[in-house]
Amino acid sequence: MLRTVLTAALAIMAAPAFANDSVAELGTGGLILSRSDAVAMQSEDLFISPEKVTVDYVFRNNTDKDVSSIVAFPMPDIEGDPNEMPAIPEAQSDNFLGFEVTIDGVDAKPQLEQRAFALGIDITADLKAQNVPLYPFGDAAKAALAKLPKDVTKDWEDRGIIIEDTADDGSGMQTAYVPFWQLRSTYWWRSTFPANKEVHVSHRYKPSVGGTSSVSFFYDGQFQGQYAAYKNRYCMDGAFENAVRRAAKENPDGYPKYYESRIAYILTTGGNWASGTIGNFKLTIDKGSPKNLVSFCGDNVKKVGPTTFETTAKDFYPEHDIDILLLEPSDNGGNGG
Repeated sequence: MLRTVLTAALAIMAAPAFANDSVAELGTGGLILSRSDAVAMQSEDLFISPEKVTVDYVFRNNTDKDVSSIVAFPMPDIEGDPNEMPAIPEAQSDNFLGFEVTIDGVDAKPQLEQRAFALGIDITADLKAQNVPLYPFGDAAKAALAKLPKDVTKDWEDRGIIIEDTADDGSGMQTAYVPFWQLRSTYWWRSTFPANKEVHVSHRYKPSVGGTSSVSFFYDGQFQGQYAAYKNRYCMDGAFENAVRRAAKENPDGYPKYYESRIAYILTTGGNWASGTIGNFKLTIDKGSPKNLVSFCGDNVKKVGPTTFETTAKDFYPEHDIDILLLEPSDNGGNGG
């Protein structure tokens, strides 16, 4: 494994900070096929940046008969906890990642399957019976909860479906019931793979970019805090660490003036096609201008443009997920925590 650490800039702000100055990223991946030994993945071209993720696939049915299959895009699960709100690109929409897909260049209209759970119990029917949207973070869900009958509110609180939350809405501290359920969402469609032909499938979405308002693994003049976990997850090497040290020395407060941004891509859900491998796999990571630090793990990574880095492989089997750490310089610095 080549430890790849690159100097880069990504024109992004760290995701909005909450009570602990940190917001979690939602790991998201690619497409899943109902398993078929007839359909092979000839190629996958994966592009990741903080603004977008695009994936271009070429599938081929190598048999003499047409094959019908269900193709699914699992959205990341969302926990409706007001104290642990993740980074959500489209905060008011069921399609909270802005997912889009084309098949052979034609826009597809996938179906959205959603289920809600509380304490592992399916409560979808309960929410629908009270006209409460399943998406927990939208304003519509909060408005619907405010209209619940008192007996339903009491029942749902007892069952862990909702909780009381006190927050300042701009007019002072207000207490209201808010969602506490988990949402599972999947886009899916039926697709036919013609005999001995290729099918081109492309999809795109906005990634969930987690963030921290300061560097969580270096403060008080040394690497600590999240350091061990980050070093393993993002393959931080000596060059990256030296850059962090220099930034800390340049700041009179002794802390590196950076925001953290994190992207997680789940690659290991793949493999449910003929042979289980990808004939030709390409990963491109776009990093923007050269002001930020970027660290991620990868084999034989090459710089292919001013802001892009690429790795390729043949007969690729996805064994590891992709985690990207970006440090964006900030004039505000951090508090070292």
